[in-house]
Order: sequence, then C-alpha cells, then structure tokens
Amino acid sequence: MKLSIIRSACSSIRIHPACPGSRVSGLTRRCLPVGPANNRLILRTASATSSGGTSPKLAVSFGKHPLQRPGYESDLFTFSHREVVQSTKEAMLALQGRNPVVQPLLVIIQAGEDDCLLEINKKMAGRIGLNITQICLAKECSEDEIVEEVLKLNEDPRVHGVYLHLPPAYITSRVLNTIKPEKDVDGISDLNMGRLVRGDLSKGFVPPIASAVLDLLEKHDSALEGKTVLLVGGEGPLGVSLQCLIERSGMVALKGNWSSKSLQRQVMQADAVVLLGAGNMDLPPTWIRPGAAVICCVPLCFCLAPFVFFNVVGSCSRWLQEQQYRPWNLTTSTWTSFSHVILFSNDIEISRAQTPKPVDQLAEEIGLLPEELEAYGRSKAKVRLSLLDRLHKQPDGKYVLVAGITPTPLGEGKSTVTIGLVQALSAHLKLNSFACLRQPSQGPTFGVKGGAAGGGYAQVIPMEEFNLHLTGDIHAITAANNLVAAAIDARMLHEATQSDKALFNRLVPSVNGVRRFSPIQISRLCRLGINKIDPASLTPQEVSTFVRLDLDPSKITWQRVVDTNDRFLRKITVGQASTEKGQIRETGFDIAVASEIMAILALADSLVDMKNRLARMVVGTSRSGQPVTAEDLGVSGALAVLMKDAIKPTLMQTLEGTPVFVHAGPFANIAHGNSSVLADKLALKLVGCDGFVVTEAGFGADIGMEKFFNIKCRASGLRPNVVVLVATVRALKMHGGGPNVSAGAPLPKEYIDENLSLVAGGCRSNLRKQIQIAQLFGVPVVVALNVFKTDTQAEIDLVCEIAKECGASNAVPCHHWSQGGRGSLELAQAVNEAASRPSHFKFLYNIEMPIVEKIRTIAQQVYGADDIELSPEAKAKIDYYNQQGYGSLPICMAKTHLSLSHMPDKKGVPTGFVLPIRDVRASIGAGFIFPLVGTMSTMPGLPTRPCFYDIDLDPVTEEITGLF
Repeated sequence: MKLSIIRSACSSIRIHPACPGSRVSGLTRRCLPVGPANNRLILRTASATSSGGTSPKLAVSFGKHPLQRPGYESDLFTFSHREVVQSTKEAMLALQGRNPVVQPLLVIIQAGEDDCLLEINKKMAGRIGLNITQICLAKECSEDEIVEEVLKLNEDPRVHGVYLHLPPAYITSRVLNTIKPEKDVDGISDLNMGRLVRGDLSKGFVPPIASAVLDLLEKHDSALEGKTVLLVGGEGPLGVSLQCLIERSGMVALKGNWSSKSLQRQVMQADAVVLLGAGNMDLPPTWIRPGAAVICCVPLCFCLAPFVFFNVVGSCSRWLQEQQYRPWNLTTSTWTSFSHVILFSNDIEISRAQTPKPVDQLAEEIGLLPEELEAYGRSKAKVRLSLLDRLHKQPDGKYVLVAGITPTPLGEGKSTVTIGLVQALSAHLKLNSFACLRQPSQGPTFGVKGGAAGGGYAQVIPMEEFNLHLTGDIHAITAANNLVAAAIDARMLHEATQSDKALFNRLVPSVNGVRRFSPIQISRLCRLGINKIDPASLTPQEVSTFVRLDLDPSKITWQRVVDTNDRFLRKITVGQASTEKGQIRETGFDIAVASEIMAILALADSLVDMKNRLARMVVGTSRSGQPVTAEDLGVSGALAVLMKDAIKPTLMQTLEGTPVFVHAGPFANIAHGNSSVLADKLALKLVGCDGFVVTEAGFGADIGMEKFFNIKCRASGLRPNVVVLVATVRALKMHGGGPNVSAGAPLPKEYIDENLSLVAGGCRSNLRKQIQIAQLFGVPVVVALNVFKTDTQAEIDLVCEIAKECGASNAVPCHHWSQGGRGSLELAQAVNEAASRPSHFKFLYNIEMPIVEKIRTIAQQVYGADDIELSPEAKAKIDYYNQQGYGSLPICMAKTHLSLSHMPDKKGVPTGFVLPIRDVRASIGAGFIFPLVGTMSTMPGLPTRPCFYDIDLDPVTEEITGLF
C-alpha cells in the first residue's frame, strides 16, 4: 500500500549560506540529505605536527563526525558547492533562453512521509530555478509499488529527473533499470554505468557522489596527471564510476581492501585515498603521506544536491534538444544486381528476399523519438500525433502527388511509381523522402485487383502485412460504423415501444437516487435550445423533444459495412425476428472503405477534429425533416474511443529501406480516394524543408487528383509542388482505339507488338486531357511512363515527346519494377527540378458557389461534358441541403473511374455528352456533398474466379502464397 502523498516545491525560496548544525571554526552545519547513499561531507586538514611536513596540507573526509583529533582542524568551506551551483544556474539560464516555458523537474521517490528532504532541497533548487516534487510511498512499500511509480514518471514528459531516496534494500536491480536512462540523474542504472565505462557521457550521467569526489580531487591539486588514487573498499557502481573517472582524468586508480596486509603501504604511497563502504573507515593519521587527500564516503547524510541538480538541468537540456528536428541518418538497402529478378515468380517472393529493418531503427533514422512510436510487431508501428506539436516550427518539405491517366484493365502502376520514386530520391539521390499510401481494402485483395503494395522491386514490405490486417484501422472503422447502425435500429425500436416517461427514465437513469445528464446529452439539449442541466426541471414537452429522435425509416442514409466484396448484402431486410416487434425495414451493406468514417479518418487533422466530425455525421432525417446526427444518437464519444488508435498513421518501409506512411483507404470513385491528411502533415515535417513527400491519388487524374485538390487540399491547407502523371504504353493504346481486354484472357497482339498509331492516339486524347486537368490547378506536371518489357524504344520515345508537346514540364521512362529506385532516377531528377520552380496552385471553384454550379464546373472543365442533368430527386436533395446550410461544402463526384464520362466503355476523351446526376447525398462529418453519376455501387461483388483461389498458407512455415 502506498500513501500516495505528493508534495511539490516551487523555485522561489532562497538558500541560506550555511545550514544550522554544521561545525566551522566551532560551529556545526547539517548538510542537505539527497540520494540513496545519504553521505555527508567532513573535511580534515593534515598539519605538519601530524605528518612531519612543514606546511598545512588538505585531507578530506565524508564521515560521521568532524574528527577533531590532534593535528587536524576542520575546514568545511574547503569543499564549496558554489561553483557547481553557479554552473547549474548558467546552464539553466541558457536552457530558458532557448525555451522560456520549460521548467526542469526533479522527482524524489522516498519511503515514508518526511518533509525534511523536500524542505531543505527546495531552497537550493530555488536558487537555480528548478522544481522538485516529492512522492512519498508507504514506509514498507513493495518493489512493485516503486516500479509502478517509476513507470508513470518515465512517461511523464514534464519530469526530467528521477531520484530514489530509499533504503538500499529497496533499490534493487529491477527498480534501478526501470528508470529511463535519460531520467536516471543518479547515473547508476546498468545502461548509464555501461556508458560511463565506455566513455560515452553524451547520453548518460555521472553519479553525483563520483562527481563530488572528482571535484574535491581537482580542488586539492590542479595538476592531476599521473597522481595515484587509492580506492579502498566498495565494489558497486560508485567504485566502478570513480575508477573510470579517475583514470579518464589522467590519474592512476588502484584498488585496496580493508583486510589487505598491504593496505598501510598502499595508503602511504597514494596521493589521494578514497574510502568507500560502510562502518568505521578511519585511517591512522600516521599512514597518510604529507599533502595527501583522504575522502571518506559512508552511508550518512551528505549534501550532493548541486550535482544532482546539475544532472537534472542537463537532462532537461537534452530533452529540449531532442525535441528539435533531427537530420536523417537513413541506411538504405539497394540491390546490387537485378539479374536475379527472373528467379522470383511473383511479388511476394521478391518481398521476402529482403529483410526489413526493425521499425524502431527506421524510426530513429528519420528523427522520430522512442515515445512517438507504438510498435505493432517488428516491422510496423503507429506514430503518435504529438510529433506535430514537437515539430510545429519545422518548415514543410516539398509535396508531390502521383495521379494517372484514366484506368484500364491493363493497369497503370501508380503505387509502383510512387514507391520507385521515393526509393530513387532517398536511396540514390540522398534526398529525404516519404511515401504516403492508402491502406488497401481486403475486398479487392481477395477479389479481382489483388493487393496494393506496389510490385517488382518497388514495394512496401512486408507486403503480406501491408495487404491484410495491417494495424487494424479498417476493422476499427467497421466496428465504429456498425455501432452507429446498431444504435439507429435500437433507438427506433425503443421509441416505438415506450412512452416519453419510460424513455426518459432509461436514458437518464437514477443512480443512488440522483439523475444526471451525460455531457453528450447536455450537448443535445443545447442544440434543441433547452438550456437546462437538471433533469427534473424539464417540462413534459421538453422531455418528449429530448427523448424522441423520430427517425423516418425511409430516410435513413446510414448502412452497415464489411470489408469483403459481398454482392448479396447490397440490399437486405432487418428486424424480422419476433423480438424486434415488427420494426422491419430494408437497408444494405457497403464495403468498409466506403464508410463516411473512413473519409473522416482521411480528412481529420487532429483527434479533436476527428471527434467533432464524427459527431456531425448525419445518419438520417426525422419525420419533421430535421437531420439526425451521431451526436443525437449519443454515440459519437464511443466512436472516438474506437478510432483513437486508428487516427495514428502506420510506419512501414520500402524494399530499399525508405520510410512509408500507410493510412486511410477511401475509394476514389465513391469517396475522395486519398491517404490521410495527418500522414502527409507528419511526413512533411519529418523530411525537412529540402525533402519530398510523395502521395498517391486513386484512379485517374479526373477522379482522385481533382478530389485531392478540391477536397483534401482545402481540408489540410497544404499545396502541392508537382503532379506526377503515370501512363503506360499499353493503356495509351487502349485509349487510342485498341481492342477491349478481358481478365484472364490473352492480350491481343496490338498490346504486345509495336503500334505507334495507337500510342499516338492515346497520347493526344487521354494523356493530353489529364495533363490539362492538372494545369487547371496551376501545378507543373511530370509524366512518368511505367515501362513494360513489351514496350519498344520507339513507343517510349513517342510518348515522352508528345507528353512534352501537351504541356508536361518533363516526361521520362521508369524501370522501377525491374530495377527498383535505380530505375526511377531520371524521374526523381525531373521531379526535383520541377519542384524547384514556383507553383501557382489554385482551386477549380469557389467554395461559396451554388451546389449545382460546382457540379457543373467539374463536369464541364474536368470531364468535358456539355452540361449536367439533375433528376427530380437530386434537385430536391440540393434544395434540402441548401436549407440545412450545407451549400458551401466541396463536391465529391461518385462516378465510374473507367471513363472521363459516365459511360465506362467510352475511352479516350468522350465528347458531346450530358452528365446525369441521379441523386445527391451528403457526408456532413467528412465535409462534402457527393452527387451520384449514373449507377454506382458501394458494395463490389466477387468475379467468377476471385484472387482467393490462389491464396494459401503453408502450415509448417506459416508463409503466405498467392498474394500479389
């Protein structure tokens, strides 16, 4: 049992020049008790009458009493802490000059309640400007209780030093080594002792007693080189530290033992004698050679406070230095030869051929602090958002977006280009760079598309961890989303079967005879205009208004989700059991990444922002036409709890050891299709002002890139420097008029043989249009041609030539799939050059434009439509959203990604079409209006032969096969 008494001392009390009780020329002074050694200083001066010398010489003792023997006189002022205190004050002034807010804090843990220690030490702390807190545990406290307290202090960033003022029996190895080395201001943990022995004092601390002894030796004799110091007794940390310090100062350290017959000879030959250990440690005066110093340490009370305080200020200074931006020290793992690529039959084999660095090593290399990392196994970790506070003054790096031409079934490889580019920047050009990618949904992973970790020698590893559960963010979204759905149906059931009074009594239950509103219920009362906090004060009408959401079952917009392609869940009926008392309604499932909570995760810029967005989510409409939110349901706080870990980006690495953030995964055709704002912001701080953050937008530039600019950049306040537009010869051939392809069928010869006509047609249609879309936003474009082995040099040269004619600042071939970062060097150089030019970023539309005009602007300027056509339902929804004050939200078009138009089979650049808007919905929490173009499904289905046919597990090795 611990007393849990915590006492704090402010730093405003002055120290008296002498404490009562000490003996100086007939006076006595009691010294400040600090630390487990509890030593007190006693000084002895050897005179000529006792030693045979002709002049007085210094002898110093840490002892029980000032020994007033014949031939000795006390001289307690010989050892003065004034210089140490002054040095500490100067260090403190320098510290506060860098950061006036920082206040070093020393915490003393002791057994039993004794104010003497605190009262005495706070005086000296006051002179320095240091704070002290005393934690009093029970006098008979256990080891576990001490360890528990130390662990709390380890995690408290306000604490810079932990000192154990405990009986020696309590200071076990476990207790000592629980203290974080950077807070071990006594310097006696195993790690700090090891650093001292090794000579590395840049991170550890010198034990205060050892500092005091060395200080005495220096004051006794300024010329220490070659002097002999005898250490008598003491085999513990103090003896080890003293021996190291003495030898490092150029003296010779010898060991002596009290039982040794040669002790007298050793003492008489020594220039200084340090007596360590407990008990009677007096030496006969005749043993001490003239001019020798005797320093005696016994387990009594000694004023070591200045040396402890010096270490605390040093700890705080180091902590403050660690908070600054730290240059990268990245070790990369470039492949020496790529001739062995043919040995691997698929991406997962290439992934396994490279052993990832431990994630804590990667984190340290890129300047993350240990407390900013939450490891999930050996190769991935969450990164805490506190990094943004630490580096808030650090300038951002350069911001690069990777987009693509209109997708085809042949694939363009935006993820591989993204990874190849950062590998080239970091591993080959030695420029800090970070890739920020979306987490893949397990729907496509087990469906038809496969994983999204890149491919070949441009991958995120371990790719099986990347493509499967990762750190559970999508599972958290699924749980949060379905909690809302369960809350909706449960609330409708209870409102349909209970009176106002019964509902009120259950929603605001009496606990110990008292009814109280929860904070979330008080928020609802305020939104209803009921400014009361006493449940008993509500009128019957106010009770009814409060308890009844009165959701219209036909206007509930919230659906359940699952991260699987399951077409039979697109439309379901719920409430058919007799226990649901006839509350039957039709609803459906979406795929998990289509949840509004996923979009919120991707757009939130802090935990507070995410919590507020979750509260604003509209789940349906009441029968009176009012929107009903997650906060009205009382569930928003619980959602924040479920999402508190998911908001932290996950740190991984590429095949070449460069860092990657994986976070959020909204689809681009039914959501905004970009990784998280927070991942980008964290990465931009970490790379430094000359570094690069490369992120990817889903599908083609008309879909993912447009939403990146108009939605994500509005939410984040970030502005991109360069757009990398990815194309392939094969995809350009399809846009140039090539034949359709089917999954699993052999490719037509047009895509294998050289065909410059089809290539030119695709370049002058779709590629030109996508470059123009990027230029609408004032951002320079670099075209990255993802080269396949069937591409000819003539085709490659033609694409690069036409791309530049169409307005790209540069166009380069990329060979990252087969060569890793080395194969994207030309792209990295082009991006670096483009990013050095001024950017003239602008949004496509004014956010205050009417909803219809914003939709029309996107349709005409981005898709090339002649106009838009609104269905009656869409018009009614727009009127409703304007009435509710949602008219100033950006637009997130939900349309097919396979064409610039609403017609998936129309490749190239379709013209002469009117874009049909069949419905308009709102994600108020995420912060956008999303019009539905044509028929868009939010739940994919499985094909005839899904990917899962090839996915398997070896039960012996536990290796996964079949992922790609």
